[in-house]
Amino acid sequence: MIIVNWNCGAVLSKCLDHLLNQTVPPARILIMDNGSSDDSLQGIPQKDQIDIQLLGTNLGFAGANNRALALCDTDYIALLNPDAFPNPDWVERLLAAADSYPDVAAFASLQLCDDSPEFVDGAGDSYHISGQVWRDQYGARLASINLINKVIFSPCAAAALYRRQALSEVGGFDEDFFCYVEDVDLGFRLRLAGHQSLLVHDAIVSHVGSAATGGQHSDFSVYHGHRNVVWAYVKNMPGILFWLLLPLHVLVNIATILYFSLAGQNRVILSAKVDALKGLPKMWRKRRIIQNKRVASLYEIWQVLDKHLLPLPWIK
Repeated sequence: MIIVNWNCGAVLSKCLDHLLNQTVPPARILIMDNGSSDDSLQGIPQKDQIDIQLLGTNLGFAGANNRALALCDTDYIALLNPDAFPNPDWVERLLAAADSYPDVAAFASLQLCDDSPEFVDGAGDSYHISGQVWRDQYGARLASINLINKVIFSPCAAAALYRRQALSEVGGFDEDFFCYVEDVDLGFRLRLAGHQSLLVHDAIVSHVGSAATGGQHSDFSVYHGHRNVVWAYVKNMPGILFWLLLPLHVLVNIATILYFSLAGQNRVILSAKVDALKGLPKMWRKRRIIQNKRVASLYEIWQVLDKHLLPLPWIK
């Protein structure tokens, strides 16, 4: 079990309380602290299974998780954000799904809004043909959705289980992303490598969301999210699909710039897109490596892309 912490205060203690009361307790809980300056590490219970790693500086969600992955030798790796509070049988349900679906590499939780549990915070991640990303069923009433296990594009890493070997095979998280969309990028690379992802409908967590980054539309979230959607598209969209869908990707990025500019965040959204363009040579080099190793067919990737009418842009 890996928890990446950066100034998460009281939510970290609440998260640990939920983990320590699981029907199948995690054998080891790795808390990767990204140089927190608050008191979030004070009051953590002294338990043999809790291992605090002080990283000394903020490596981002991607970097901290990669450091943790290097310390793990288990078959499965569970990731949990400090602001995600799992039901008592969360670990048990994820492990049962992993046993039942041996060909699946990544397992998503059903996330409910912590302050309004009758609403869904996410049921896995969706990837649109334009390259935009969002949490599936975000904002839907829980009573209105079909609660079944189902194939999804990728898990939201706020609460997910992965087969360690699969993560190792694709190289873990891309640390250039720092945070935001890094889990979708990872999920895309798993898909290209021939792996599947599954929503486990009865593995439930309550999720606050963006507790450490100032909220869904903070400058920090907008910058990293909207820079990284460009990089994820360039790296991962395979073959002819890249070129066919590129005009739509460009159009939606222009629409995103207009949207956030009208919302008063013109400087941050322009900075995000300019830095995305500056990073394209490096991402293109990564693309060549990823696509040369691709196992999934273009048709298989096309099948799992979201093709619905694009909603207003947001960052998950």
